[in-house]
Amino acid sequence: MKIITLTVNPALDKSAKVDGLIPTQKLKCHSIQYHPGGGGINVSRLLKNLDTETTCITTSGGDTGKHLTDLLVKQHIETKVIPVKGWTRENLSIVDTQSGLQYRFGMPGKELGEMETDAIKKLLNEIVDPQDILVLSGSLTPKMPSDFYAQLIKSLADKNVKVVIDTSGEALKEALKEKVYLIKPNQRELAQLAEKEFMYTVEQETFATELIKSEKAQYVAVSLGARGAFLACDDGVFYKSTPSVKVKSTIGAGDSMVAGLIYGILNEYPPEKMLKWGVACGVATTMSEGTTLGTKENIDTVLKLMK
Repeated sequence: MKIITLTVNPALDKSAKVDGLIPTQKLKCHSIQYHPGGGGINVSRLLKNLDTETTCITTSGGDTGKHLTDLLVKQHIETKVIPVKGWTRENLSIVDTQSGLQYRFGMPGKELGEMETDAIKKLLNEIVDPQDILVLSGSLTPKMPSDFYAQLIKSLADKNVKVVIDTSGEALKEALKEKVYLIKPNQRELAQLAEKEFMYTVEQETFATELIKSEKAQYVAVSLGARGAFLACDDGVFYKSTPSVKVKSTIGAGDSMVAGLIYGILNEYPPEKMLKWGVACGVATTMSEGTTLGTKENIDTVLKLMK
């Protein structure tokens, strides 16, 4: 069983610090770091920290794309690149050292042409084998068909692949028209899926359970932010709260939670333990600065705190 991650709209993540965020003034940045970013890429990065190998598929364009893929290679992550014309986007996060507040700036990415999207489909069908875990994570590029993930899932239906999907809005709705293994919305994304502005706890549980009963997904993991997460499946609904830690950055925490859940799937953990690993990996990432993800040491620390 292989783990394959796909990131169609990756980003070269740049993080820095400034000693006081002041409008109109020229601010000197320091502590600058670069990391490869995007949903599936972050899942691969976190699993690498857990000594779990993946095949990381990503688009790459221009100098930013080359920088991103070079960083993945340096982290010894098996990477398969789909060249695209548009430059890979950059995201920026800034921490004001005086207030401790973090500011995040996300760019939309470039459009992909038909030849480029066809190349993604072709590569997936070539390397995905029956029973593999396929992670479709992150946003689609501008003007990309909202059913693109659904198209990929449908094209692989005869291989009985365990599809893990972490996206939002119309892309998630369309994907659930095909059967998937696991989804990981947050509370807002779950409400959007239910076509509601807000959902109380009992409504969240009921809707997640309905998704399981209708066989749209086998697992529905819902992130509750600082309160932890819950996991709905055939065995019931399980909750796991987060231990108290010093939060340095929330970037990549959701992707890290997905990685932890996949680690649980790979090791055939029961639902409650699977959720525990998901929450632990998410929390461990918040203990790191900028766009650095959870280390094995921090994951072990969180798991001990959760006992």
